[in-house]
Amino acid sequence: MVEYQSNLSKYFTKTDKMVHFFNMDWYKKRTLGDTLVTACEKHGEKTAIIYNDDQWSYYEFKSEVDKVSKALLALGIKAEDNIAIWMTNKPEWIFIMYGAIQIGACIVPLNTRYRTDDLGYALKQSNSKMIFLLEESGPINYQDMLVATMGTTKHSSKQSFRSSSYPDLKHSVVIGKNVIDGGLEWDKFIELGHLTPDEDLKKIAASVDPNKRMMIAYTSGTTGDPKGVVHSHIPIRNVAERAQIFGLTSNDIHMSYLPLFHIYGFSEITMTCVLTGACQILMDIFDAESVLDLASKKKATILHGFEAHWLDLLNAQKKTQRKLQIRFGTLPSGVESTIPIAEEVQDVFCPTISGFGMSETWAFVSAGNLSHSREQRTHASGYPMNDYQFRIVDPENGKDQPEGIAGELLVKGYANMQEYWNKPEATAATIDADGWIHSGDMAMIRKDGMLVFMGRYKDMLKVGGENVSPAEIEVYLRKFSEVKDAAVVGYPDERMAEVPVAFIITEKDSSINSEFIINAMTGKVASFKIPRHTIIVDEFPMTSSGKIRKVELRAEAIKILKNN
Repeated sequence: MVEYQSNLSKYFTKTDKMVHFFNMDWYKKRTLGDTLVTACEKHGEKTAIIYNDDQWSYYEFKSEVDKVSKALLALGIKAEDNIAIWMTNKPEWIFIMYGAIQIGACIVPLNTRYRTDDLGYALKQSNSKMIFLLEESGPINYQDMLVATMGTTKHSSKQSFRSSSYPDLKHSVVIGKNVIDGGLEWDKFIELGHLTPDEDLKKIAASVDPNKRMMIAYTSGTTGDPKGVVHSHIPIRNVAERAQIFGLTSNDIHMSYLPLFHIYGFSEITMTCVLTGACQILMDIFDAESVLDLASKKKATILHGFEAHWLDLLNAQKKTQRKLQIRFGTLPSGVESTIPIAEEVQDVFCPTISGFGMSETWAFVSAGNLSHSREQRTHASGYPMNDYQFRIVDPENGKDQPEGIAGELLVKGYANMQEYWNKPEATAATIDADGWIHSGDMAMIRKDGMLVFMGRYKDMLKVGGENVSPAEIEVYLRKFSEVKDAAVVGYPDERMAEVPVAFIITEKDSSINSEFIINAMTGKVASFKIPRHTIIVDEFPMTSSGKIRKVELRAEAIKILKNN
């Protein structure tokens, strides 16, 4: 067995005060709530969060978190209760996150692009006892979608948010002005906190077990249904060590526009800022022009993003030059399509630091450093993080591959997920008996020891940073009476990296087309799951074992759509 291990220990400095000992058991005794307490002790008066014209010091941040914790306790929420959060980036999102986790509850971040069917599945499958949501954002009314999902009416009773179809869901807290019957308005919710004595909160917070679940993050899977990735508090160590490897300090100002419902967003920015005492400038959504304008005004030092974010940022800066003080940006690189974007970012903005991660292993299990060469930072995905082991195996026979030869990446480490929530078979299929997570991703180890992420073996799409399961879309398409069978593949897209394209075999005399598919799915599922194009075929190319040859379908999609 060939295992590849960390080459990053030299970046851990004894003078750093963020954490005291690496490779020790300190993290096994710490909870996420503890990290905010420590941040207050070290950086209490320092600005922690800026949002529009408002800002909160670390002391004020902790005060808001305590209010949420006390209100949750007043409602009867206890350790390991699952709490859904469905809203765009708001200070309340962060207060809820830390407030819930501080008392041992588990957050269930929900994608804001979910629509009724997505939402219903996640709420039911996660056994969420409570949901926090925005009333609306722009043209999207989340409150109306929740009502529609639960099969209730806006004014049918004072229990409008309760439904026998969702027996676990007991409470709904809405941030907005027009909260319907059955929902609890945010300020009213916070007022409940006075029912919980401060001493009760302190005792409960001190009793939280770091090994219990902290979060269930939904990620698309090749079997069709999204899977809830369960993590404990243990990944705190991963975030702390990576912050030091990156060279982050309390003087940094991070632009926080990545969605908080993604591990990348709240781990790389929110958790990192708390662990380092840095400041985050929170934005509701990503808009490249606004990001750069605000970064220039507030003298931000750190940017983050996938290739789609950086492509938009590059175009915005070319359109209007801003004076920026960015020290570096994070950009997971290595895959061929990302390299030219990473190269251009070095010239237009700043150096980038690369890495690789997935929901099942936490955000970054490999990482780079500013001292690495430009080629390493743009063409590779960093070294394995400390106390993570990698294997590269032949996906056909499981044999270890030598350096420079691609294979499937297997990962073992302290921050690997505990399980897929309520999916024991899927868990067993991903984590083997020896504790290795089978990523389904193609990668190799270079001669310099760096990982290179090269793409996915598993049939998964990456649409603008979102993991999208073709199987999930295919199952949905087959619900239409005129669809006999469906196969979904990715089609290259300059901005989104790739978008879904559906190949459909229709019933006789069907008139179904791309416009019908788009209209029928809009409002029901997240927009990034909706096929941009639909191609009608008589049959699919098949393997001898009866599997669809999706490589051929991808080639056919490129051929047809490029010609049109």
